[in-house]
Amino acid sequence: MVRVRLAPSPTGTLHIGTARTAVFNWLYAKHEKGTFVLRIEDTDKERSKPEYTQNILEGLQWLGINWDEEPVIQSERVAEHREAIQTLLDRGLAYRCYASETELTAMRDAQKAANQAPRYDNRHRALTPDQEQAFQAEGREAVIRFRIDDAAEIRWNDLVRGAMSWRGSDLGGDMVIARRAPADQIGDPLYNLVVVVDDAAMKISHVIRGEDHIANTAKQLLLYEALGLPLPTFAHAPLILNAEGRKLSKRDGVTSINDFRAMGYTPDAIANYMTLLGWSVPEGMEERFSLSEAAAVFGFDRVNKAGARFDWDKLNWLNAQVLHGWTAEHLLEELTPLWSERGWTPPSHTSWCLDLCALLGPSLTLLKDGVEQAEPFFECPELQGDALEQLAADGAKAAIADLVQRLESEPWDGSDIDQAKSWLGDAAKAAGVKKGIVMKSLRAALLGRLQGPDLITTWSLLARIGDDLPRLRRCLG
Repeated sequence: MVRVRLAPSPTGTLHIGTARTAVFNWLYAKHEKGTFVLRIEDTDKERSKPEYTQNILEGLQWLGINWDEEPVIQSERVAEHREAIQTLLDRGLAYRCYASETELTAMRDAQKAANQAPRYDNRHRALTPDQEQAFQAEGREAVIRFRIDDAAEIRWNDLVRGAMSWRGSDLGGDMVIARRAPADQIGDPLYNLVVVVDDAAMKISHVIRGEDHIANTAKQLLLYEALGLPLPTFAHAPLILNAEGRKLSKRDGVTSINDFRAMGYTPDAIANYMTLLGWSVPEGMEERFSLSEAAAVFGFDRVNKAGARFDWDKLNWLNAQVLHGWTAEHLLEELTPLWSERGWTPPSHTSWCLDLCALLGPSLTLLKDGVEQAEPFFECPELQGDALEQLAADGAKAAIADLVQRLESEPWDGSDIDQAKSWLGDAAKAAGVKKGIVMKSLRAALLGRLQGPDLITTWSLLARIGDDLPRLRRCLG
């Protein structure tokens, strides 16, 4: 039975890297008809906040990532973590280290001066009871360290990277598994220990995470062995890189799922793109797909070892494809709250709003484009430079004046499209200009600019709310 987990730390909002890890875990679980569970790793007491937990849960649901069991709260399992640490102490596989921060800093400075890699020198690995009592008499508190044999060979078969091998000597000396505490206590358990204990307790069969955890995997395998726990299978996905090939970070701007959502990206496009960050589609499969379609063919044989560069153009293309596939009804549902935020009140007849959405939909890349492009339909726009230049062209105002006269003598409700097209031709003849001049001038008058959606549909929508004639008149003033 495949059981995978996402174990986010609620010390910030849902990060794109965590989201990609969630997608890979969910896809593998669904492909194998297994179980996807959550563990909230909230043992960092100072930085963990309930609002971040809520943000992570809501962000995952927004992406379409649902979990199969109640989330496990790591801080509620501290007793089990301490019990495991006590087991290691009892077996002589862990010990109390009383080295002060000042001593450790001096040790690291000396190593740096000697061009040596930083590592703990295991100085308190073999303290006698008298030495321990002396340190305790000084009032020193101790961390608890797990013994790492420098000669150890740690091997595992990674589903992405194949055969992996680490030496104990490359792991930085004996590992701290609990923070400082008085000698008769066990301090707060630390990441590598609690992850092993929790994954085993949750019967996690596959640990799927980013490649930045590879060194942790080597340490954790030693802990699995020491505690006599069954080993999961590991898969380390490539990191998400920026355009320069460095790990994507806050310095690159947008890294939070919240930010992508605010920018107007859809959950379908984000989830689709997260899948493509490190996974290549099988031959014959389009790059635009749903999570369920990806789950049907997902496997680690197509996950790349190389870092996945974030490509804004690809994400924008995917988002546009999603938006272009929406019905006018769906687009209206998504745009209505955004329009309301701007204080816009659409006409009471829903058909007008649906027709506006049908007009705007094919040109959208981001959902927020549906706000910018809808603005001229809710607010009379100022005439921009290109519009003013067009209206100053020979024959432009004469053509607009002709249209105004026709609309005043024969009010148009926007329904007879053929009538509008006929008027454009008549206005061109009356002004002695080509029909294209009339159309550009009409667009300038209605939208305040020369770029915009289909002109006749635009005119029809504005006519249906009686907003076309006032905009034409102002150009003659």
